Amino acid sequence: MKRLAIVLGILAMGFAACAKEAPKPQPAPAGSKALVVYFSCTGTTKAVAERLAKLVGADLVEITPEKPYTTDDLDWHNKQSRSSLEMNDPKARPACTTRIANIAEYSIIYLGTPIWWGVAPRIINTFLDAHDLSGKAVAPFATSGSSSVNKLASELKKSYPKVVWKAGLLATSSTDAELKAWAEKATK
Repeated sequence: MKRLAIVLGILAMGFAACAKEAPKPQPAPAGSKALVVYFSCTGTTKAVAERLAKLVGADLVEITPEKPYTTDDLDWHNKQSRSSLEMNDPKARPACTTRIANIAEYSIIYLGTPIWWGVAPRIINTFLDAHDLSGKAVAPFATSGSSSVNKLASELKKSYPKVVWKAGLLATSSTDAELKAWAEKATK
């Protein structure tokens, strides 16, 4: 009799479970979103950032300088140009208007930048200094006509050791498949 009661109880629970509605999709847990944040003066890095955000379903934010860079500002042949002066001063932090209040919601941040003088423009440091990314996974991608991403990635790691830096990518001529494969690898 006890066995029959147990079997009937188990069957009743099984039928009750089947009668319930299918669970509704839950919002993604905090910290599981992806963000592509980038700085671009000429549009090259912006184009890659937009493609990447679309490929991985990430939010997209541009790092915007308080004072936009002009063509003269970017003249690296002129030692007195704005970019030359900034890059010759490791402590330079050009003002930027970009602040991401909900940065804690992102589990992976793809950081896009051109390469200036072998490293990231100082405005990238301005952005990183303004956001606590300690323990956060950050994957840098860069655009350049001739430089490697290695020195840029190495300098960022050295300057921001509390960030979990993922392998960088020189993305200037990356295909969508290459971008997506790199981005997926960065999440592991």
